[in-house]
Amino acid sequence: MAATSNLSSSNVELVKDEERFNKIVSDAGGHLVVIHFAASWAEQCQQMGEVINELSKDPKFAHVTFITVDAESLAEVSYKYEIVAAPTFIFLKSGKQVDRLDGANAAELTSKVTKHSAISVGDLAKPSAKQDLNERLKALINSAPVILFMKGTPETPRCGFSRQITQILNEQGVKYSTFDILSDDDVRQGLKAFSNWPTFPQLYIKGELIGGLDIVKEMVASGELKDVVPKTEDLNTRLKALINQSPVVLFMKGTPSAPRCGFSKTTIGILDEIGVPYTTFDILSDEEVRQGLKTYSNWPTYPQLYVKGELIGGVDIIKELKENGELESTLRG
Repeated sequence: MAATSNLSSSNVELVKDEERFNKIVSDAGGHLVVIHFAASWAEQCQQMGEVINELSKDPKFAHVTFITVDAESLAEVSYKYEIVAAPTFIFLKSGKQVDRLDGANAAELTSKVTKHSAISVGDLAKPSAKQDLNERLKALINSAPVILFMKGTPETPRCGFSRQITQILNEQGVKYSTFDILSDDDVRQGLKAFSNWPTFPQLYIKGELIGGLDIVKEMVASGELKDVVPKTEDLNTRLKALINQSPVVLFMKGTPSAPRCGFSKTTIGILDEIGVPYTTFDILSDEEVRQGLKTYSNWPTYPQLYVKGELIGGVDIIKELKENGELESTLRG
């Protein structure tokens, strides 16, 4: 069974027995569990394993449990979920299947994880005896780059202070999420002690408490608020410029002369064989670009190949285009 080690990754557990599998599903409660049914001999499973490993590192999926199951070793589990090919992904909530994905499709996998993880904060608000309150609060605070704990919602605020702060954030063009503290008294009372701030609304940026309405007003007046709010638009402008720096751009780990991962090395070999000029960007040299490009293009892994500003895909797509004789024409636009 040594070959099964190829299925494991740094953040995603390789489950080898049914008892452990059942415990993971049970402990997850109402949170999403993503199960990767894989086979050690399938190259696509290794590629998709890297995808779920990257997804597992994303802060917005902090409450998603990602696991890999050797489809052949756990035959009864595979039979239960009607697994007929690898890779296959099963999505569970409260032990019940809510979706599935057959085959290797990184973009669709990311989309389904985003859809079912429900980090719209709603699921995180549901009481769970197995989840410590402080862990819930920390997860809520970090569930979005900018999050406002308020009374009511932006559309129907339930107090004057909440109404004022949402108006200010909207006027400043800040993208933010909200949590209605009137919907959960545990969160309402617990957050006061957790952050040592007795009133609402409370604004958090990148997991750090900024303050209430008076603090936000002061920061707007001094221009400080714009400095601390994540500069999404600025980053997107930069990413767009990088993507369009030449007709063919490869975002990879390392450089053509010293690739830092097998997929990047394989991609470089294919591009060099085709002979179409291209430029590269080492995503290991810039964490902001590395993380931002995943969201910008809705593609969670590297390498990523762009032609005339359009995403082509990763190494599996490039291989497929080459096998079909379409790669050179695609690279030349």
